[in-house]
Amino acid sequence: MKAFLTAVVAMVVIAAGAYQILEVINVSTAKAGTSSENVRLSD
Repeated sequence: MKAFLTAVVAMVVIAAGAYQILEVINVSTAKAGTSSENVRLSD
């Protein structure tokens, strides 16, 4: 049970840290999914 609780706490800490880091560097899925750069269009 101790190992499970440690894993859950670690998961929460990692998720919260990742969220904070992604907010700081301003990464969004909307920007990544709607980029029109480097697109080859036919004439």
